[in-house]
Amino acid sequence: MTTIVAAAPAAQATFLSPGDELLRRVIDTQIGPRIEGATYQNVDGIFLVLDVVRDPERARELLGRRSAQWALVVRDVLRHDGQPFAIGSVWTTADQLVPTATASARATGWTR
Repeated sequence: MTTIVAAAPAAQATFLSPGDELLRRVIDTQIGPRIEGATYQNVDGIFLVLDVVRDPERARELLGRRSAQWALVVRDVLRHDGQPFAIGSVWTTADQLVPTATASARATGWTR
């Protein structure tokens, strides 16, 4: 006897209007490679990204700006008392990702 199992419903594809897609791409470019858990540095310090906020309402609340579309919650790792805070600065050529020890170990092939 063959048992027929219903297939799981397909994930709903989200289609964005051309304007929304353009805004998404602009935001992605502004955020750059700063994903949650990434560490980056610039002239202001070295920062750990704790959260990437893409909800405009929450970003506006965090930054106190009516036009904010996104925000990052970061912590300055050079300060022993560094408290998380929100920023809305775009990724520039002055910003650099800081490789973590784990990523460096993987890149060199080192394992335990």
